Amino acid sequence: MESTFSSPAEAALQREAGAAGLLTPFVDLDRVYELQRVVGFVRDLGCQRVALQFPDQLLGDAGVVAARLEETTGSKMFILGDTAYGSCCVDVLGAEQAGAQALVHFGPACLSPPARPLPVTFVFGQRSVALELCAKAFEAQNPDSTAPVVLLSEPACAHALEALATLLRPRYLDLLVSSPALPLPEGSLKPEPEPLERFGRCFPLAPGRCLEEYGAFYVGGSGTSSDPDLDPDLSRLLLGWAPERPFSSCCPDTGQTHDEGARARQLRARRHYLVERARDARVVGLLVGTLGVARHREALAHLRKLTRAAGKHSYVLALGRPTPPKLANFPEVDVFVLLACPLGALAPQPSGSFFRPILSPCELEAACNPAWPSPGLAPHLTHYADLLPGSSFHVPLPPPESELWDTPDVSLVTGELRSPPAWKPSNDAGCSALTPRPQLELVESSPAASFLSSRSWQGLQPHLGQTPVTGAVSGRRGIAIAYEDEGNS
Repeated sequence: MESTFSSPAEAALQREAGAAGLLTPFVDLDRVYELQRVVGFVRDLGCQRVALQFPDQLLGDAGVVAARLEETTGSKMFILGDTAYGSCCVDVLGAEQAGAQALVHFGPACLSPPARPLPVTFVFGQRSVALELCAKAFEAQNPDSTAPVVLLSEPACAHALEALATLLRPRYLDLLVSSPALPLPEGSLKPEPEPLERFGRCFPLAPGRCLEEYGAFYVGGSGTSSDPDLDPDLSRLLLGWAPERPFSSCCPDTGQTHDEGARARQLRARRHYLVERARDARVVGLLVGTLGVARHREALAHLRKLTRAAGKHSYVLALGRPTPPKLANFPEVDVFVLLACPLGALAPQPSGSFFRPILSPCELEAACNPAWPSPGLAPHLTHYADLLPGSSFHVPLPPPESELWDTPDVSLVTGELRSPPAWKPSNDAGCSALTPRPQLELVESSPAASFLSSRSWQGLQPHLGQTPVTGAVSGRRGIAIAYEDEGNS
């Protein structure tokens, strides 16, 4: 039986087992996977055991790449291909279980700092880019040669941005090239002046300039999809970029361009709706979506403090990768918040698959912190570390006596007036007088228990003391398809 929360039974029988075939031609392995650079990384560290982390779509090349590296370096290579959460994060726990002294991460990466120190190098791959077509597309999208524009790309196209900028700089005077925000080698000095790091990228801004002044030209994607959720990296940029600045994307293969303004507005409208759902929620499920990213414990404590301050109940759920069948076991939860890396929090979610919305930590912050700026002024942060103390975006919770907690608020989803948090003391003098009650009343402090009491079916009832005592008798024998007392019929 197939439904929204289950897979068809025939899928397990039709699934084919076995290793995937080679995806990259043998002659292109050195270039695509930058094997010479990886060999230098291993030799410089003198590592004897190295973990190689591959995403699912690149596992077909993992065996050949590992064999080539073992033959060249003489070190033992371990393939990590089954990450507990997202393949974009560095799997420090898996590397430690293999006793690895270093890790090489292949494929797209969120570049989030790992929770534990471990030498890591990243190999994004090198996707071919039609520079002439992309240059013509850039000129068509940016007719004003004096307008400030930033060149962005997906990680696999980052190698071609400087070459593209070389073609454009004779005409465009205010052109900025971004680069992946790779971690600095241990012991190296930070560059001066230090570039701005945002969205997992470095922006070498000139003194006195800010990123909000620039438009954006993104090289990446397929150019055929209209779903803004298919690429979490592009979604992160669209949500965080200045709404008044132009943003366009270009397919690196064909040069086809697309104005991303409509996608950005659609994403922001969806996020505003999720903030309203979070404000209406009474029970919040905090999904642990990472254990390998730094400060995840501090972020979890911060989210619990947020929900408690807003008068909501929260439950911490460690379920691995969230799926509809897993979350369907918690019908009393109104919304879920996924505590994950920036790309994991914006991972594609098929429409209608989850019975409750899944939010990012930034949306919960906007819903529960009354001091958070209004939607038109607040930045949309995609990394939970930006919400924690020490960040320039951190907004402390107002004190309990602040008037911000008493600001009238109407739900844009239900149209009802939201009451202030339950812990807020009332200013009514009559509330200080004690009113005698004729009998004691049991107050349900658990919203899960309240939800269970409202259901028509609450599980099997034991009926203790209400059934007669009888002797044990022999039950039916056999299996469900053919019991012994059913005969041959």
